[in-house]
Amino acid sequence: VAFLVAYHQNKQLIGEKGLLPCKLYLQNVKKYFKGKINLDALSYAPTIIWFLDWSDMDSTLDYLSLLGLATSAFVLITGCANMVLMSVLWVLYLSLVNVGQIWYSFGWESQLLETGFLGIFLCPLWTLSRLPRHTPPSSIVIWGFRWLIFRIMLGAGLIKIRGDRCWRELTCMDYHYETQPVPNPIAYFMHRSPWWFHQFETLVNHFIELVVPFFLFLGRRMCIVHGLLQILFQVLLIISGNLSFLNWLTIVPSIACFDDSSLGFLFSSRRGGVKERVAEMQLKEAAGEQLPLGCYVRKVVNISFGLLIAYLSIPVVLNLLNSRQVMNTSFNPLRIVNTYGAFGSITKERTEVVLQGTSSLDPNDPAAVWEEYDFKCKPGDLKRRPCFITPYHYRLDWLMWFAAFQTYEQNEWIIHLAGKLLAQEEETLSLMATNPFVGRAPPRWIRGEHFKYKFSRPGGKHASEGRWWIRKRIGPYFPPVNLQGLKKFYEDRNWPYPVRD
Repeated sequence: VAFLVAYHQNKQLIGEKGLLPCKLYLQNVKKYFKGKINLDALSYAPTIIWFLDWSDMDSTLDYLSLLGLATSAFVLITGCANMVLMSVLWVLYLSLVNVGQIWYSFGWESQLLETGFLGIFLCPLWTLSRLPRHTPPSSIVIWGFRWLIFRIMLGAGLIKIRGDRCWRELTCMDYHYETQPVPNPIAYFMHRSPWWFHQFETLVNHFIELVVPFFLFLGRRMCIVHGLLQILFQVLLIISGNLSFLNWLTIVPSIACFDDSSLGFLFSSRRGGVKERVAEMQLKEAAGEQLPLGCYVRKVVNISFGLLIAYLSIPVVLNLLNSRQVMNTSFNPLRIVNTYGAFGSITKERTEVVLQGTSSLDPNDPAAVWEEYDFKCKPGDLKRRPCFITPYHYRLDWLMWFAAFQTYEQNEWIIHLAGKLLAQEEETLSLMATNPFVGRAPPRWIRGEHFKYKFSRPGGKHASEGRWWIRKRIGPYFPPVNLQGLKKFYEDRNWPYPVRD
């Protein structure tokens, strides 16, 4: 899913004509390190794009995404993987994340890289077999996954308790469903739950994130209970929100909480099946079968891997113990061990930036007709049903949520977006749900308007009119701009000037 999102959206976001071109970003990094691609530059932005052709960055980004998509699809469909394939996937996605800038600044990107790195050591070196004979999953790697889910959940719980007062007062869920980045239709109804149910939800959240993680260390049965509770919790989050592939991804390390006995019911007991083959392998191992040299090398590799994870976990543990805890941060450039957290603070009101265009010669003319652009999934049109897209992810929609409670000066890319809409660039328009000027001359002016959005009440007056949302104008977000007026703005930032397609 991550590579599919990259293939569909990278060109528009970080490509040659992207909102934040990655070529320009790499040039600035190179310039900072005295114009050389040295160890410092590689450490600052580890990506194989340093060594690839920059003359056609769109094709380079596409090739990386398609290679990742094909490799991950092969692993998914066949159920076969080895260290080589898993390393390729990890390097490819690391290369995209480290040039993705703010579009790839979310916690689930680092979480996917850490999960993928652990997955490398779960597989045999060369062989492509669903049940490799001499490479049983190492207990060190299994505990690596358990350590990952422990940090994810405890980090999320601690950041909440230390962050917004509403988590301590049990009132955060009164606002969350309405103000989360991209609500879905179920969130519309969940928002209207009674106050006592919202308090119960918050208490359950604290229990799952602050207490349940310690079940991992209380023996086999409690470890299995931990896995069941965490998977159930993630399924509930998937149902109630569009948090990209975050919750789907968090289920993965939870699977490490189960052993063969607890997962055996998923596999056939027929003759020659997986269960019988595993039993034969375990009998030979118990009988003291001579192991090949590679198995002993593998044990050394696994011990070294465990020591690396332990060493890289030191700053992460110190961060968890710190009252000034930061969330979704990497303490090493390869993002092997990271710190996590989510919704440390909850916005109490939902604000949205609505982009509008007009063909009027004078943007200040009271008679000017302003027409709105709709995004793929974020709230805009009051009558459009909230979307359900998880595990897919619209990166622009997500960043528009952040931009709405900041200023356009803090998000200069939004002015870049306005310029591209003025030029009606096809690539950029593919990120939008609607173009009110399709089949017509491009708009002369684009402006950003700031609105406060609220869910309509199910069964109420607005809902009966087909409205999912009610909105009230706050004021201008950015003033009307035209292409000619943006020329110097583009030149100062070395952005390619939009050309009408």
